[in-house]
Amino acid sequence: MTNKNITNIITSLESVLSKGNDFIALHEPIFNGNEWKYTKDCLDSTYVSSVGAYVDRFESDLKKVTGLKHVVAVVNGTAALHICLKIVGVEKGDEVLVPTLTFVATANAVTYNGAIPHFVDSSYLTLGMDPEKLDNYLKDISEMRGGECFNKKTGRRIKAVLPVHTFGHSVDLDSLLIVCERYKLELVEDAAESLGSFYKGKHTGNWGKVAAVSFNGNKIVTTGGGGAILTNDDRLGDYARHLTTTAKVKHPWLFVHDEIGFNYRMPNINAALGCAHLEALPRAIEKKRQLVNLYQIAFQGIKGVKVFTEPTFAKSNYWLNVLLLDDDLSQERDSLLDLLNARGIMVRPLWTLMHELQIYNDCPTMDDLSVAQNLSRCLINIPSSPHLVV
Repeated sequence: MTNKNITNIITSLESVLSKGNDFIALHEPIFNGNEWKYTKDCLDSTYVSSVGAYVDRFESDLKKVTGLKHVVAVVNGTAALHICLKIVGVEKGDEVLVPTLTFVATANAVTYNGAIPHFVDSSYLTLGMDPEKLDNYLKDISEMRGGECFNKKTGRRIKAVLPVHTFGHSVDLDSLLIVCERYKLELVEDAAESLGSFYKGKHTGNWGKVAAVSFNGNKIVTTGGGGAILTNDDRLGDYARHLTTTAKVKHPWLFVHDEIGFNYRMPNINAALGCAHLEALPRAIEKKRQLVNLYQIAFQGIKGVKVFTEPTFAKSNYWLNVLLLDDDLSQERDSLLDLLNARGIMVRPLWTLMHELQIYNDCPTMDDLSVAQNLSRCLINIPSSPHLVV
C-alpha cells in the first residue's frame, strides 16, 4: 500500500468520525436513558441476585423484540451457547460444525459439552457459514447411519450446525436449514452479535431449534455481562430454565436437584441495566444504519477498499462495521491498524481463525477454508458506536 492509499483511507475514516475526543472506541455503550433509575430501583429493592422483577421483565421485553416464545436470561453468551448445545442433544464425542471465522467462545461452548468443533468455511456474501460449500463437503465426508450423520474419517457422530451471524449480518438460514434437514443435524444459531437483526423479515434466532444472544459490554444492548437462550420449543425452553437454575426442583423450602445443573441465571441488577438499554435499541439500530451509509459515502471511489454491507435477504444491526481491503493491499493491513490506533481511532483485525489456534489445531477441518483465510488477511473492524451519528 502506498502512502497515498494509507492517507486516503485514514482521511475517509476521519471524515466520518468526530475527533472531539482523544480516543474513539470500536463500540461502546451510552447510558442516557433509564439505566440509573432502574439500577437504583433494583438496589433499593435489595433483590440484586438471580431472583427479581427485572429478570422477568428483561426476558419479557426480549420476547417482544425477537418474536420468540421462550427467553432464558443467563450470565453470558458463552453460557447460553453451552446450554443450547446441551439441550439439543450434543454429547461427549460428537462433532459440531462451526465456522473457523468466529470468536473463540463459539468453539469453547462446543468443548464444554465434551464435543469436538469441526471447522468449516464462510461466505463473502454474509461473512458467515457457507451453506452450499457445507453441503458439498458433507456429501464427501459424511454417511448416514440409523438416521444420523457420521464423519466417515473420524467415525464420530456429527450432531449439530452452529452458524454465527457475524458482526450482526444474518447467514443464509433457509439454505442452512435445507442442509440440516438433509443430514439430520440440529441447527443452533449463535446470534450473540445479532440482536435487532432480521432474516427475510423475521428476527434471527427463529430458524434454529435454539439460539444464543450476548449482552457483553461491547454489544448493541448490554447488561454489563450476560446472555440469553432463545427458543420456540416449549420443552426446550422449560429445560433450559431448569438447567440454568442448578436443576433445582421447585419446592417452598427443600433443596432437591434432579440432575447436574448450572448456576447460570442472570442477576437482577444486570437485568435492570439491560431493561433500560433495550429501550434504546430501535434508535441505536437507526443510528448504526445511518453510520454505515456515511462510511459508504466516505469510501466511495477510494481504490482498494470497500465497506461491507448486508446481504439482500437481511436487515442487519451493523454491530461492527467492516472494511475489506483488496488482496494486493491486504499485506499493509497491519501498518494501517498501527497508524489508526496511534491516531486514537480504535480499529482491529478479524479474530484468529479457530483452526489456527493451538488449542484447536487438531480438530477436523474442511479442506478448503480459502474464504475465511482471505477475510482474515483483508478485514478490518472500524468504530461502530451509535453515538458517532449525531
